[in-house]
Amino acid sequence: MIKSIEDANIKDDMRVLVRVDWNVPVGDPDVGGVREVLDASRIEASFSTINYIKKCGGRPIVMSHFGREGDSLEPVIDFAKKHYPVLTEGVEFLENLRKNPGEELNSEEFAKELASKADIYVNEAFSVSHREHASIVGVPKFIISYVGFHFLEEYQKLEEAFNPEHPFLFVLGGAKFETKLPLVQKFLNIADDIFIGGALAIRASEMSDSAGNPIADNPKIIFPIGDIKALDANIETLETLRPKIKQAKFILWNGPLGNYEKGFIAGTMALARMLAQSEAKVIVGGGDTLAILKPDIKDEISTHGFISTAGGAMLDFLATGTLPGIEVLK
Repeated sequence: MIKSIEDANIKDDMRVLVRVDWNVPVGDPDVGGVREVLDASRIEASFSTINYIKKCGGRPIVMSHFGREGDSLEPVIDFAKKHYPVLTEGVEFLENLRKNPGEELNSEEFAKELASKADIYVNEAFSVSHREHASIVGVPKFIISYVGFHFLEEYQKLEEAFNPEHPFLFVLGGAKFETKLPLVQKFLNIADDIFIGGALAIRASEMSDSAGNPIADNPKIIFPIGDIKALDANIETLETLRPKIKQAKFILWNGPLGNYEKGFIAGTMALARMLAQSEAKVIVGGGDTLAILKPDIKDEISTHGFISTAGGAMLDFLATGTLPGIEVLK
């Protein structure tokens, strides 16, 4: 069982090392953009934990990776301090963890260096906890460790997919076949219906289940109507999904239905609107999916569901039921 930050006896001046995921999109001045954060949802997700530490009298030390090895976290820190009062006083920030090669190598020396900065450690980066990096799996070996509020919410909400209310509709899109194949195999035994769209549908239509039977022959599987190689979901496909969405009590969605990088987002947006208006408990995740959805749609879905900020970690957790960053805390 993982321990929540509420289980920690945080006292005055206690140093609390908080691993967040502030690897957020930032405008590129080289292409006419402004060097400012474009989506602050992952920053905001860490507020409740940082604020709780401060209210208990503790001293948060915030650390995150950002971009690649040479990038500085300073633009993100400056943005956070400018827009969010909770981060302006009593919070210390470390530079981009990836500036030290020991982070991705899970160096014991680097893990000890990080651990020496604090009295306790809090993992508030569920979205990175599928990676065996020093700040995720190394630090907890040297100091007492807990998870933050958002981490715990991600864990608990995604765990509901293993024992959901029925009918359960699983919508899987995108293009990362190798990472999403295990989900199709696993949820054939859990979901009532699985819709497979996007580029993923092309590969999935050719695969077989664990018994060697073609996936396309399984009555639970729904593929796009018409040309399976189409760049977006058409009206016929969306109308096939509509009654399934109306009947469902639990819906899990990961991955866009079209080639969004080339602007084909109409099908994905139409699906999002249907989910926002449904009465089911809805869980939506995946970086590509969230990049498309507008804030008002996310807010509407959140009234009866959950928006996960995790991408690869969500897929790994759904496939295996755990993550390296969870196992080290047990």
